[in-house]
Amino acid sequence: MFRSNVLVCGGTGCTSSNSEQIIERLNEEIKAQGLDKEVNVIRTGCFGLCALGPIMVVYPEGAFYSRVTPDDVPEIVSEHLLKGRIVKRLLYQETVVDDNTTKSLNETTFYSKQMRIALRNCGVINPEKIDEYIALDGYAALGKVLTEMTPQEVIDLMLASGLRGRGGAGFPTGLKWKFAAANDADQKYACCNADEGDPGAFMDRSVLEGDPHSVLEAMAIAGYAIGASQGYIYIRAEYPIAVKRLQIAIEQAREYGLLGKNIFDSGFDFDIDIRLGAGAFVCGEETALMTSIEGKRGEPRVRPPFPAAKGLFGKPTVLNNVETYANIPQIILKGADWFRSIGTEKSPGTKVFALGGKITNTGLVEVPMGTTLREVVEEIGGGVPGGHHFKAAQTGGPSGGCIPAKLIDTPIDYDNLIAIGSMMGSGGLIVMDETTCMVDIAKFFLEFTVDESCGKCTPCRVGTKRLLEILNKITSGNGTLEDLDKMEELCYYIKENSLCGLGQTAPNPVLSTLKYYRDEYVAHVTEHRCPAGACKALTNYTIEADKCKGCTLCARNCPVGAISGAVKETHVIDTTKCIKCGVCMEKCKFGAVVKK
Repeated sequence: MFRSNVLVCGGTGCTSSNSEQIIERLNEEIKAQGLDKEVNVIRTGCFGLCALGPIMVVYPEGAFYSRVTPDDVPEIVSEHLLKGRIVKRLLYQETVVDDNTTKSLNETTFYSKQMRIALRNCGVINPEKIDEYIALDGYAALGKVLTEMTPQEVIDLMLASGLRGRGGAGFPTGLKWKFAAANDADQKYACCNADEGDPGAFMDRSVLEGDPHSVLEAMAIAGYAIGASQGYIYIRAEYPIAVKRLQIAIEQAREYGLLGKNIFDSGFDFDIDIRLGAGAFVCGEETALMTSIEGKRGEPRVRPPFPAAKGLFGKPTVLNNVETYANIPQIILKGADWFRSIGTEKSPGTKVFALGGKITNTGLVEVPMGTTLREVVEEIGGGVPGGHHFKAAQTGGPSGGCIPAKLIDTPIDYDNLIAIGSMMGSGGLIVMDETTCMVDIAKFFLEFTVDESCGKCTPCRVGTKRLLEILNKITSGNGTLEDLDKMEELCYYIKENSLCGLGQTAPNPVLSTLKYYRDEYVAHVTEHRCPAGACKALTNYTIEADKCKGCTLCARNCPVGAISGAVKETHVIDTTKCIKCGVCMEKCKFGAVVKK
């Protein structure tokens, strides 16, 4: 038994900020101080508050250290772990009460509004040790299912819970399982979509890095419910930490008899293998994903038949994403009524969001469905930094839409987001302020979908390219009002005629910005002006004479010599030479350089 447990985030974000070196230094310093028999260092998954990483939490005090560096480790060991004095300067500000007392993390603004189900073990256990997962009721749900429930009872429970797929479409999980179970076959499959291709999204990656066994357990439950004996996890190769921990978890589960033959002496056989994806966004679509697992080019198939009837290798298949699976063990153990008591009537449970963009607390959050956008942005997210104002939020990534400031009190669930022209998607939530150009945002997401289209169907392959050409024309100052009407018409054509979800949702960012920010499009076209000052072709830098002190700092830093003026005299920018890099505005100490 250790007197102190030191939890260090080992997620991708903190690892990129030297958390591995912190762990190594901790072990060295603890051994040097003779504390290796008293202090236990645990590498965990993501804590969620990525803006303050690397993160370290010391128990039993619950001291939450943020932005820790390897050089801070000796002080933490000598002061806190040896002498019992908390290092106050490193504490997350909201946890500070006095020198040796801290608030519970759950009492802080970032965590108090959250409810963790899918993320329940992330930042809590060592994901590479199966015993720690088992200690927190791990595999108890699988044991209950195999020893106390029939496959139909499992399906009935999932139907009663109302769990909807967290991958974006929101299709009822129990219904998908019911369809697959009803189809007889000599082989069935339970698959996991861990491809997660949305820009800025890292929810599934974090679950796999912090709690991989929850997904393995849930997949085995799905296999039992539909009669499958083989599972596949399709994960992108760009997630090396998640892949490594999945491999470790699968090996441990096999060693413990929790995967493989005759699990829990029930006669049920189920095993899981990993398949690496090459990063194709289209492989997030279920039929394209299955085609890729089969070793073929990742392109979608025509539906019907649906995967529940004819999926992987032509056999009945269920495919759920990581977050969906992560909810299932808790539903089995706590019941459908418990799950339905969280969230809204039509969208029970919680949703994990990757919160990014112009927001103070970037990171991973899990909130009950129905939580308003305002609560997520202003309370959990800490608001927009730098004195700027909230302008919009993009949900659903390239498949979603923009939510304007006037709709900030919208409850976040599947139906409400669709009603206002957006969608849940897998859970990316990008916050924008008044410096963001909404035309440019639409162009950014469309550039992504044009690049990621598999090219199989003409509406997507050609239609999105034509859309992007019009947007480029508008942002370069050459657009016309007729282009706006053409663009809208083309959007609906692409949505109605594309083969798969990628093409069907690709126009959403364009349609939602046209709906709520049409005035910005009009300004680009009729005034040749970008109201946000983000489109370079429509932006000019000028120096305001009443503010310029003639310090020459702007001229000395201009990379192309576009600024002239004598010392202590008003300077002038030659717009024919200016490359609009913004260095002059950045260097000016008097606010004399402005964008127009």
